[in-house]
Amino acid sequence: MASIFTKIVRGDIPSFKIAEDDQYYAFLDIRPMSKGHTLVIPKEEVDYIFDLPDELLAGLMVYAKKVAKALEAVVPCERIGVAVIGLEVPHAHVHLMPIHSISDLSFGKPPVEMSAEEMTALASAVGRHI
Repeated sequence: MASIFTKIVRGDIPSFKIAEDDQYYAFLDIRPMSKGHTLVIPKEEVDYIFDLPDELLAGLMVYAKKVAKALEAVVPCERIGVAVIGLEVPHAHVHLMPIHSISDLSFGKPPVEMSAEEMTALASAVGRHI
């Protein structure tokens, strides 16, 4: 059965897409820990990030870097934090989160409230910088 991320890539489930190419897809997390919290995934469905072929893993990080630089251009922050948890969705993915302090990377706090209109505008603004 396809993961929710595979369904997003196929267009079966809508997303706030930032960018994509033939191998990778970046979109806003619908339960963001910070404004601009983005997920970057390989389009190939592999559960565990360290099971990705070396070239796909390296490419994922290079693609995440492009997205991170675009996020920095749009969302005021000290840095873009990076996290790989890998437990909630069986599809390798990288979290990119604009942060001001280490506590901003906490997944235990309540998500930031953003309207669909705000998410759409933000995804579009970040996408223009890629």
